This record gives sequence, structure tokens and C-alpha cells, in this order.
Amino acid sequence: MNADMWFDPICPFAWITSRWLIEVERERNLQVDWKIMSLAHLNKDREVDAAHQDAFGKSWWATRVVVAAKAEHGAAAVLPLYTAIGTRIHNRKEKLSRELLVAAIAEAGLPEDLIDASEDSKWDEAIIKSHDSAIALVGSDVGTPVIGVAGVGFFGPVISPAPKGEEAAKLWDGVLALAQYPGFFELKRSRTVGPIFD
Repeated sequence: MNADMWFDPICPFAWITSRWLIEVERERNLQVDWKIMSLAHLNKDREVDAAHQDAFGKSWWATRVVVAAKAEHGAAAVLPLYTAIGTRIHNRKEKLSRELLVAAIAEAGLPEDLIDASEDSKWDEAIIKSHDSAIALVGSDVGTPVIGVAGVGFFGPVISPAPKGEEAAKLWDGVLALAQYPGFFELKRSRTVGPIFD
């Protein structure tokens, strides 16, 4: 089975969902196409606090690098790069910076000049196009992550921590069952824990 996942590298819940999907790939023979969504673009017309405004501004750097990597080095470059960026931001609590991206690019085995994409707005059109393809599936009242499978898209699941092994597969089976029901729209409860990166 094939699925799409849209993520912004700065989103902690997208990061957790991506780690879950990696488990599902092993357990259910799933093939994920990793795609960019932009929290900066999503929130461009919304009032956000100074901390989020700063984070969203810097997120352009990471999303540009990921989109450029995919365009220039193929879809297989995306997950290793996302993993290298996300591990630094979420697990190691490093601040997004040019230095972080340079290290992540090197770890992913990509050419060092890929860092030039971080400040090149020519990539923004591709970011917005990818972002808009997610919004077309689920509507604008969402954030990241977005998953698409069998022609259906949904926001989430928002989980913490990411389940492993068969537990990950069971969660996928449940999410897939909900996604395949045409009348299903929303299932939600208040979060009682923050992002748990293990």
C-alpha cells in the first residue's frame, strides 16, 4: 500500500507521526511518499505570538532544503534528510539554524551546496504547491501532519509517543479503517501529554 505524509520539519507532532509511519512501513509493507507542508505558509494570515512567528520564519530554511533535495536528488533523499533534521530539532533540542542544516545535509549524504537552497526563495513555489495538495485533501482548518491514503486525506493522527512494532501496525489498521469510511470526519480528545520523543 502507498501513502503520502505531509510534514513541516519543525512540527513535533509531525515528527512523532513520521516515526510511527516508519514502523508501519516495516509491519504492513507500506510505502510512504514524504512531502512538505509549510506551517509558515499555513499561518501567514493568522496572528501568532513572537516565538511562533520566529519559528515559522526559520522553517522556510528547512522546507526549502527538503524540497530542493527531493527535486535534485529524488524522493529517496527526503526521509534521511528529514530524519537528520528532525533528530537534531526534536530529540536533541537544537535550534534550527544554518549550522544545523549543514550538519543534517552531511549526515544524509547529500552535497554540501544544498544549503544554498535554504535562502533561495525560488523553492517557495514548490513548497506551496506541495502544501496546497495536502490542503486540497483535508481543508484549511488543519496543521501538520497530514496523511493521504487510498484517495482520502486526514489531519493526524496526533500521537505521543510513537507506537512500535505490532502496536504501530494496529494503530495504522484503525486509522485506515476510519479513513476508508466516507462519512468519517473527526475524532478528537484533549491532549494530556506533550510530544514524547523516544
